[in-house]
Amino acid sequence: MKTDIVPKKVKEYFQKGERKITKVVSNDDYSLTVTFDNDEVRIYDMSNNLYGVFEILKDKNTFNKVFIDEFGNIAWEREQIAGSGKPWGKKIEICKDSVYMDSKPAN
Repeated sequence: MKTDIVPKKVKEYFQKGERKITKVVSNDDYSLTVTFDNDEVRIYDMSNNLYGVFEILKDKNTFNKVFIDEFGNIAWEREQIAGSGKPWGKKIEICKDSVYMDSKPAN
């Protein structure tokens, strides 16, 4: 596998410059409304990704505790998640760059 081939959407994203998340709000349908530093609002749908480390977010109360961490990523505190004996550090997070590239513009 060649490592020098960068997917087109990744290349375009970094050519335009990285985005910072300024606000994140959880929605009832397991999506997130995310506002970026250019005032762009996008929807990040997590409904099909609630397995593995993210399975604990199926609990709506837990999902609603989303925040922006010190690195600018979307995160949830693992300590606040009941019954989470998983060995994944103190929080679970999603990279801000992935959130931007894998989200859709809000209407």
